[in-house]
Amino acid sequence: MQLPCTQRNNVSCQANCVYNQGIAKTANHRARHNGGTKLTSKINDEDFPSLFENEAVASSLPAHKWKVLIVDTDAQVHQSTVLALANIPVLGRTIQFLHAYSTKQAIEFLQAESDVAVILLDVVKEGEDAGLELAMSIRQDLSLRDLRIILRSAQPGYTPALDTIRDYDINDYKTSSGFARDGLYATLTSALRSYAQIHALSVGRRGLDQIIKASSRMMTHPNMHDFAAAIINEIAGLLGLSPEGFVCAREKVSAGSQIRIIAAAGRFARCIDQPLVDLRKPALIALLTRALDERRNLANDNASVLFFFGKSGTELAAYFETGRPLDEINRRLLDVFGTNIAIILDNVELFDQLHEQAYRDPLLNIPNRLAFMHAVGNALTAQPLTTTVALVDIDHFSHLNDALGYRYGDTLLKAVALLLIGKLPEGTLIARMAPDTFGVLGDVQTITPQTLLPLFRDPFVAEGTEQRLSVTIGLTRLSEVDGNASDAIKSAIVALNLAKHHRRGEGVYFTRSMEIEARARMRLLRELRAAFDQQRLFVEYQPQFCLKTQRLIGVEALLRWRNDEGRSIPPDQFIPLAESSGLIVALGKWVLRTACHDLQRLVSDGPAEVGGLHMSVNVSVVQFRHPGFLDSVDEILSESRINPRQLELEITESVAMLDANFMLATLNQIKARGIAIAIDDFGTGFSSLSYLERLNVDRLKIDQSFVNQMMLSNSSLRIVETVVQLGHSLQLQVTAEGVEQQVQADLLERIGCHAGQGYLFARSMPFDQLRALLAAPPLKKLAAGKKG
Repeated sequence: MQLPCTQRNNVSCQANCVYNQGIAKTANHRARHNGGTKLTSKINDEDFPSLFENEAVASSLPAHKWKVLIVDTDAQVHQSTVLALANIPVLGRTIQFLHAYSTKQAIEFLQAESDVAVILLDVVKEGEDAGLELAMSIRQDLSLRDLRIILRSAQPGYTPALDTIRDYDINDYKTSSGFARDGLYATLTSALRSYAQIHALSVGRRGLDQIIKASSRMMTHPNMHDFAAAIINEIAGLLGLSPEGFVCAREKVSAGSQIRIIAAAGRFARCIDQPLVDLRKPALIALLTRALDERRNLANDNASVLFFFGKSGTELAAYFETGRPLDEINRRLLDVFGTNIAIILDNVELFDQLHEQAYRDPLLNIPNRLAFMHAVGNALTAQPLTTTVALVDIDHFSHLNDALGYRYGDTLLKAVALLLIGKLPEGTLIARMAPDTFGVLGDVQTITPQTLLPLFRDPFVAEGTEQRLSVTIGLTRLSEVDGNASDAIKSAIVALNLAKHHRRGEGVYFTRSMEIEARARMRLLRELRAAFDQQRLFVEYQPQFCLKTQRLIGVEALLRWRNDEGRSIPPDQFIPLAESSGLIVALGKWVLRTACHDLQRLVSDGPAEVGGLHMSVNVSVVQFRHPGFLDSVDEILSESRINPRQLELEITESVAMLDANFMLATLNQIKARGIAIAIDDFGTGFSSLSYLERLNVDRLKIDQSFVNQMMLSNSSLRIVETVVQLGHSLQLQVTAEGVEQQVQADLLERIGCHAGQGYLFARSMPFDQLRALLAAPPLKKLAAGKKG
C-alpha cells in the first residue's frame, strides 16, 4: 500500500497517516451504514492531536518502557506481535510486552503490574464473552481507568456492540486485517498517546487531591516546627518517596543571619536544630543557600529544594532527595504544593504570633499565667510527687512603681526575671503570674523558701541606682493537690495571701487548714455583699479632741457590720475583703454619702458651734484610683449641701505613693473644692519627706501602734516625736490614734501633738448618740475653729 506521506522514511509519521486514513474510512462507513452524512477524510488537529505534542506528558509516566499486555490463547499471536514491534520506539520509548494466556492470568498480571499502558485482548478465543468479561473486570473490579484496551479477533464478521465499546471505554477494535505491522503500530501509537494523556490527567488529579488533603492536614500543625516536619512527610507522599530530607529557616543573629535546620527526617533526622553549615556538604549547602537567596525552587538530578516565604518575613527551604530528575507533572505539582504551603505558612506565622501573645509575657519575654497553668497540668500528670509550685510576690511593689515610675518598675521586674532564670536549676519554669508576682515550677527539693528568699538579699540595680527588694512566697507541693492545675495554683495563692497578711517577707506552704480559712473568707465576702445589699451595714462616729483644750473638734466616720447572729465583724476582717473584691468602691461611696448627710443634720439641728466640726472619712486606694471618684464626691457634696471645708478625707500612705502626677493632680482637685486631706497611719508606709512636702495635705495621723508602744519603746517614741516635728515644720495638724491612757495624752500634748482620738476620750458611737452628745451642755467643749 502506498503511504500518502512524503516522509516515507519516518515510520512514526507513516503509521500516523495510515491510522488517520483508517479512522476516516471507518467513520465514513459507519455514517453511511447509519444513514448519516459522509465525513471528510481530512482529520483536523483538534480531532486528533500530533504524535509529538505530548512528549512532556509521556515523560511523566512512571517507567522507561511502555508496558503492553497481550492476552491471547494462541502463542503464535504473542510471538508475531512481539516480532512486529520489537525495539521500535513509540513516542520516544520502547515497548515491554507482558503475556497472559487466559483471563485469569491476565487479571493476576494486572493486579501485580500497576502501570500497564495497553492491553491487546482477544475477544472470543477463550470463550464467547471472555474478552468482554475481562474488559468489564478491568474497569469495574480493578478500577483501572487509565489502561487502554484494544480488542482483537481473528474471527471474521465479529464486531462488538457500540454500547459495549462505550461502556467499557475500549480504545479500538481490530480484526485479523489489522494485525499487519503498520496497522498495529498506528493502533498502539494512538492508544499509548491516549494512555499518556489520560494518565497525566489522573496523576494530576491524584496529585491535586493529595495537595488538598495535605493542606488540610498541615493546617492542624499550628507551630512552626511541627509544620516544617509535616512538609517533609507530605512531599514524600506526593512524590511516592521515602521521607529523606529536611526543612531549614533563615534566621537573624547578631552577626547577620544564619540558616538553621528546624525539621528533618530519614538520615538527616539527627541534624535538627543545627546550623546548615554543620552538614559539611558543600554542594547541598550551595543549593539551599542559592534557593533562599534567589527565593525560588531549584533542583538537580537527585534532589530538589522548595522555597517558601511568609508575609511576616519567614524564609523556609525544604530539601528532599528524589534519586532521579523530577518529571514535568511532578514539578508542576510541587509548584502548586509550594503555593499552598506559602499560604498555610502565613497561617502558621499567625498561629505563632497568637501563641506568643497567649502564652508569653510581652514585657519580660517569659511564659505567662496561661502557659504556667498548662505546665502545672502536665506536671500533675507526669511527676506530681517531685514538683512544687511557688508564687513569688514582690513586697509593696505597687507603691514603689507608683512613686518611682513604671519604667523604673519595669526595669526591676526584668532584673528579677533574669535573677530567677539565672540562679534556679535548669528545667525550672519561671512565669509572670501577675504584675508583681512570679510563678516558679520545679523540683520539690530545690524550690523552697530556703533557696528562693536568699536570692533577694543583694540589691538590684535599676537605672543606675540600687534597690533592695523583699518577697513573700506561697508554695504548694503537687503531691498534696486534689484537683487540676487551677486548684494547684489556687492553693499557692491561698498560701501567699496568708503569708502577706501574717508572715510578710517569708515563705509559707499550703495546708488543708488554709483551704478552710480561704473558704471562710469567701463565705464572709458573700455575707458582706448580702449585708450591703440588704442595708445591714451602718456608720459609727468616733470623736476627736484637741489635746490642749479638751474640746471636741471633729469625728471620724467608721464602717461597722453586725451579722445576722448579732456578732460584730472587725473591720480588719471585712475591709481587706471589700478592697480585694472591688466592693469597697460602692461601700466607700455609701459611707461618704452617709457621713455627709449626717453632718448636714448635725449642722441643721445642733448649736452654732457645730459649724466648726469637721467630718473625717477614710478613702481606700481602690476608691482613689477609680475614674469616677471625683464625680462621686461632687455628687454627694451637691445633694448633702454641706460646707466642703467641714469635710476631711483620710488617705493612707499607699494612696499617697501612687503615680506622682496622678496623685498631685487629684489632690489639687480635691483641695480646690475646699476639702481637707489627712494622711492616715502615717509612719507605716514609705513616704519620703521630699515627696510629702509636695503633697497638699492638712493633717498627719500617727498610727496607734506607735502610740501604744511609745511608753515602752524609745524607738516608737522617737517616731512619734519625729512625726509631730515634721507636722510643725510643714505647718500640718497632727492627730494621734488609739489614745487609751491619760499618760499617753499628757505626753502627746507635751511634745506638741494637736489632737487625739481613742477610748480615753470616747468610743465610736451611732449617730443618735453623737447628736445627743453634741446637744448636751456644756457646749464650750466644742472647738471654735476647724482644727482647734
